[in-house]
Amino acid sequence: MRATFAWSIAGTLLAASLMGADGLRLESYTYPFPPQTYSFKSQQQDHEMVYMDVRPAEPSHGTVVLLHGKNFSGSYFGETARALRDAGFRVIIPDQVGFGKSTKPSHYQYSLHQLAANTHGLLASLEVKRVHVLGHSMGGMLATRFALMHPEATASLTLLNPIGLEDWKALGVPYAPLDHLYQQELARTPEQLKAYQLRYYYDNQWREAYDPWVEQLASFTRSPDYPRMAWNAALTSDMIFTQPVVYEFPRLRVPRS
Repeated sequence: MRATFAWSIAGTLLAASLMGADGLRLESYTYPFPPQTYSFKSQQQDHEMVYMDVRPAEPSHGTVVLLHGKNFSGSYFGETARALRDAGFRVIIPDQVGFGKSTKPSHYQYSLHQLAANTHGLLASLEVKRVHVLGHSMGGMLATRFALMHPEATASLTLLNPIGLEDWKALGVPYAPLDHLYQQELARTPEQLKAYQLRYYYDNQWREAYDPWVEQLASFTRSPDYPRMAWNAALTSDMIFTQPVVYEFPRLRVPRS
């Protein structure tokens, strides 16, 4: 099983390297649904937030927003989105700024508040006023912040294996300066990316279906602009550490239908 996985990843990376380095917008990767672009200005910069808008054939029972984790893009929600679409829900899946096919700014003050505001701006541009919000991992922290900031727009809140259920600072985890996080990100290898996901996401049990999520991250490291991506990754790691939401769960007031 492990030998098969190693061969699969090695073959994927070799094929990708022969095609040339990818950029920081996952230009060479096909998403499960046609990507669209929301252009907006934030922190005196122009940004593009790429998203998928999946609509049901039958009249919608509502709209669901799926918020991805730190080591992913919205593309891994393909199966979930199909199930929701078939159940009659419209599904909107954004890549947050700094992730997936969206803008990777050279400088950005990342906060869960800012990402929630960006997401709300996307929904406003689509004239969507109320959503069911589901967040995975880091997306669970973001989904919670969105619900706190925009309770009138939140029909329900679902957290899928979220982080942010503890305050690492209070538990004694030492703070890592941004420069240290940046150097860590610069040193990432495909093997390290795979090992991290294997341990923290998949309980040391790998399946071939997980290969694309490692390959997406590995593709960034092949870009000549990878230092910019590494800086974004360091900034979002700092955001997660310094902005716990655990203390604010009692403040959640999701409107009833």
